Amino acid sequence: MIYLDNNATTRPAPEVIEAMRPWMDEAYGNPSSGYRFGRESRKAVEHAREQVAALLGAQPEEIVFTSGGTEANNAAIRSALALRPAHRALLTSTVEHSAVAEVVKFQESIGYEGRSNPVDSLGRLDLEAWKANLAKGGVALASLIWANNETGVISPVAEAFELAAEQDVYCHSDAVQAAGKIPLRVDDLPLHALSLSAHKLHGPKGVGALWLNRRARFLPQTLGGGQEGERRSGTENVPAIVGFGVAAALAAGALETRQDIAVLRDRFERSVLETLPGVEINGDPGGRLPNTSNLYFPGVDGEGLLILLDEAGVCCSPGSACSTGQVKPSRIVRAMGHSNARARASVRFSLSRFTTAEEIDASVAAVARAVGKLRVLLPGR
Repeated sequence: MIYLDNNATTRPAPEVIEAMRPWMDEAYGNPSSGYRFGRESRKAVEHAREQVAALLGAQPEEIVFTSGGTEANNAAIRSALALRPAHRALLTSTVEHSAVAEVVKFQESIGYEGRSNPVDSLGRLDLEAWKANLAKGGVALASLIWANNETGVISPVAEAFELAAEQDVYCHSDAVQAAGKIPLRVDDLPLHALSLSAHKLHGPKGVGALWLNRRARFLPQTLGGGQEGERRSGTENVPAIVGFGVAAALAAGALETRQDIAVLRDRFERSVLETLPGVEINGDPGGRLPNTSNLYFPGVDGEGLLILLDEAGVCCSPGSACSTGQVKPSRIVRAMGHSNARARASVRFSLSRFTTAEEIDASVAAVARAVGKLRVLLPGR
C-alpha cells in the first residue's frame, strides 16, 4: 500500500504508540483522583499540555483538550456567539471545513446571518471582500481556516484577523491541517481561539485541542465535573492526550523535514504533469502546505480514478474525508469558481514524513496507467 491521504489522517508515529501504551495498561488512574495513582495520570496530562502549547508558542493553561478538531471548532464558535448576543453575523470563507461550515448553516437556521467570504480561482481569500463584510457591522465571530484541507492553500490569517480585530470581532482559526506542517505562532496574531487535531500530525484519533487566549472569555459547552479548568468537563482521555503531546513535540522538532516533503510533492506533480498533458493543479502553487497536491484530470471520472488507484494500492481522496465515504463534487473546487465537471475530476494527494521517493515514483506510474485506461474506456469524457 502507498498511502497518500495524509490530510485525512496520518500514521501514528512509533514514539506516539509507545508513549500511549502504559496509560492503557497498568497506569489507568483517573487524573481527577486525589491519590498518588491518579496524580500520575494528572502529571502526564499536564506534560502533554505543555508539549501542545509549545507547538503553538502558547502557554500551557491556554490549552483545552477536546475529542478532536470538530468539537474544538464547535465550542469556539458557539461560545463566541453566546458571549456576544447583540451581534448576529458570522464571517467565514467559502472554503471552510464542514466542522465550521455546518455550524454556520445551523446558526443561520435560527436567525443568524452567515457572511461567507469568497476566494479567487486559486483559492486565495478576497481580502477586499473580507474588509467589506466587516464594515457592514454586527459581526460576532470571524472564523478563517488556516490552511485548506483539500487544496492546502494557506489563508492570509495575519491580514484577515488584523482587520477583524480593528472591529473588535472575536477571531477563531481552524488550524487542524496547518499544525505540524507549517510553523504556527498564536502570539503573533490577534486571535481568541484556535483548533487542533492530533491525528493530522501523527498522533491518535479522537483527541484534539482548543487553544484559548488567556485574555479572552469563554463559555463552556460541556458541563459536569469541571475538568480542563472548567472549560470542558469529562474525564480526560489520558492515553490519547499523552500521544497527542508526543506527536506535537515530534512535529515541533521536525520543521526541517517540511522542505523534504515539499520536494517530493513537487516531484510527484512535475512527473504527473509531464506524463499526462492537460492535468492542472487546483489551488495556489506558491501558497500551499508543503505536503498537499490537488490535481484536475480533464476527461476523467474522479470516482473511477479512485477505484483504479485503490486497486493499484494507492490511497488518495476526492477531497475531504469527512463525507462518510461518499464521492461528491468537491465543494472547495466549486467555491474557487470551477465547474462541477472539474470538481468531479479532481483528486487530492497528501504526503507525510513517512512518504518515500520510491512511493512517489510508483504512484506516478499508477496514476498514468489509471488515467490512460479511463481515457480509453471513456473517450467522450
